[in-house]
Amino acid sequence: MTASDNQIDDSAAPLIEHLAELRTRLIRSVLAFVVGMIICFSFGSAILDFLLIPIENTMRDLGNPNPVMQYTAPQEYFFTLIRISMVCGLAVSFPVIAHQLWRFVAPGLYKNEKSAFLPFLIASPVLFLLGAAFAHFVVVPLAMQFFLGFSDAASYLSAMLADAEPSTGGIEIVFNGKVNESLDITLKMIVAFGLCFQLPVLLTLMGKAGLVSAEGLRNVRKYALVGILLLAALVTPPDVVTQMILFVVVYGLYEVSIFLVSRVDAKREKQLREDGFYDDEEAADMGVETMDQDPIVEDVKDRDL
Repeated sequence: MTASDNQIDDSAAPLIEHLAELRTRLIRSVLAFVVGMIICFSFGSAILDFLLIPIENTMRDLGNPNPVMQYTAPQEYFFTLIRISMVCGLAVSFPVIAHQLWRFVAPGLYKNEKSAFLPFLIASPVLFLLGAAFAHFVVVPLAMQFFLGFSDAASYLSAMLADAEPSTGGIEIVFNGKVNESLDITLKMIVAFGLCFQLPVLLTLMGKAGLVSAEGLRNVRKYALVGILLLAALVTPPDVVTQMILFVVVYGLYEVSIFLVSRVDAKREKQLREDGFYDDEEAADMGVETMDQDPIVEDVKDRDL
């Protein structure tokens, strides 16, 4: 056996250990998800009622005192509960999944990297829940009011009341909502707004990695405005009020992200200055504004001198 073969064998052992560790973490995460899904399925009907509150309130506002939803296939209600259980089970089990992720990556991180990564691991689910709550209590009711607002409230009431008299002419159009289709709107809004609220976490992580800077985000602000407007038009119903709400919220998150990235830039600049990679006096004599320098390039320059 040659020396190169020994090196290959030595390098394979840690890889196998990492794969075994990854398998253990994945198994525990999947088990946590399955347990969370089973728990949520036990309360599936209550969760479904909670998710359908916006459409229920809208139907009552339109004059229907007894809102009714229907399903048209024998398996439809069951699979609707399965979908709810999967989404809510993932939310319930996320702390366990995040803990397993942390236990897997933490040994390979330096102390300062751990202190930088852990807050984002905590902030991400919090911001997602804020976005989901905003979608459920603000955006979805507005969307339902927009979509169902086309129906005439008087005809809607007369069609749903038991003592309503038959219509003398024309075809009466009423809303007979399906459970799964109505739930689709709510879940899509919740996921869309939950992901939009991840913008500060994403941009701040990119700032820590040196991929973006606060100055760069300020320079592309006008392009960000156009992108946010397009996003608002795509993920919301064709309602100006709902679109403006999403635009204002996401743009506010973009400005918050700029502030957070500027703090990251300031900390990086302070650390570089403490390490001696900044020469403020020389920059002042040249009349040049101090900028971030590459530590490797500066180290090479010092060696040449």
